[in-house]
Amino acid sequence: MQRLRKRANKNTTVAGLHLGEVSRFVIGRLEDGTPTKLTTPQIESLLWFYAATDREREEALALWADIKRQEKVARAEGGAKGFWTEYTDQVAPNFPKFLRLEELAIGMVAYHPTIVPGLLQGPDYRREIVRIDDPGISAVNVERRLELTALRQNRLNEKDFRVQVLMSAAVLQNRVGGVAVMLAQLRWMADISERENVSIRIVDFAVPSHRGLTIQPFTRLEFAPGMSGLTKTPVVYVEGAFSIGYHERVEVVTKYAEAIASLEAVALTEEDTRDLMVQSAKEYAA
Repeated sequence: MQRLRKRANKNTTVAGLHLGEVSRFVIGRLEDGTPTKLTTPQIESLLWFYAATDREREEALALWADIKRQEKVARAEGGAKGFWTEYTDQVAPNFPKFLRLEELAIGMVAYHPTIVPGLLQGPDYRREIVRIDDPGISAVNVERRLELTALRQNRLNEKDFRVQVLMSAAVLQNRVGGVAVMLAQLRWMADISERENVSIRIVDFAVPSHRGLTIQPFTRLEFAPGMSGLTKTPVVYVEGAFSIGYHERVEVVTKYAEAIASLEAVALTEEDTRDLMVQSAKEYAA
């Protein structure tokens, strides 16, 4: 819906006014995938307002129907709100969108050139990253952020949730929190990499110029077809130092798919990566 709105050169305020007394914040929640009280006729009206094609209208309404079914099931099971809603004060304003998408995804591919991606950060490592990002944070809020990470990591226990992580060898050398923290993190990653649904691969320093040197950290989230049978386009989440972004346009998502393929072509195998992590842990322990 966001892509259609922007293509139509409409802002969220104008879109809300088109529906009557709907605020721009409701339009924003709709586009973020957050539950709203909008009705199907209102969605149809927005699609007309955005000049959606018949195919775009069909896909949007099918996905909308899937979302409403999921909300109905969640309410019946007592889980209408996502687990992250209690922690929204601990994350960036538009990060809850990522948490919702991560919960719905059937798989993800993450790349980071300097640190371990969040989903694979052990408690001590995560604690240090939180303090680096927010030096003045209270001890209570540090622990709340660790709780959120632990809840996210429950997905690693789902065999059908496939996680692929690509990292630069620099991740193993950057001493986040010091020797003890790195030792614990490396051992934890080596252990979790044994799971069938988790793949960790390192791009070694010996690899000459490669795509990972010039690309920002990113995560591609993949989704199963809904009850409508339509497959949702993967969403790419890009991390910046002080901002984050989401990409759903096919041409942009395709470029990230090409970047992933390029990194996979030069990365160590899972077995060699595990050996490297074990060796690095031994060096830290020496």
